[in-house]
Amino acid sequence: MSKQKKIETAGGERVTHPIPPVFDEHSKILILGSFPSVKSRESGFFYGHPQNRFWRVLSSLFHEDLPVTIDEKRAFLLRNGVALFDVLAACRIVGSSDSSIRDVRPNDLTPILSRAKIERIYTNGAQASALYRRYLQRETGLDCIALPSTSPANAAFSLEKLIAEWHLIL
Repeated sequence: MSKQKKIETAGGERVTHPIPPVFDEHSKILILGSFPSVKSRESGFFYGHPQNRFWRVLSSLFHEDLPVTIDEKRAFLLRNGVALFDVLAACRIVGSSDSSIRDVRPNDLTPILSRAKIERIYTNGAQASALYRRYLQRETGLDCIALPSTSPANAAFSLEKLIAEWHLIL
């Protein structure tokens, strides 16, 4: 088992977020997912499932080659002023299913918001948006702009349609 802590139960696993946020003092936008998928937790970095379109969408928007390694992904984000994290620090979850998320503990965004010059917060998917609005918006005082999920489960959106919708981050 990786750094994550988990307890098996009938209602899913109680999992603690194992990936630190990516940001620096030059980050201008913050993209928040809900909670890392099983593949992301295994790989130790955000959007680790090979079918997730997050990295393809961003590389297209920023007109850059697709980053492959964790170091390339981190450098890509920082070079483009993007901070990346998730709304939840811990939750009970079945596999990678956002709809199964229960018993949540939100992340503290203060370290990011106090060091970076975040101008806008975007959420990757409806669940991330709902969780942010419920648990973090009052604390941050910032609204979020909900973008369609880049998850492979979001079959309603082709890569081209995602790129068009995500163009807002520019």
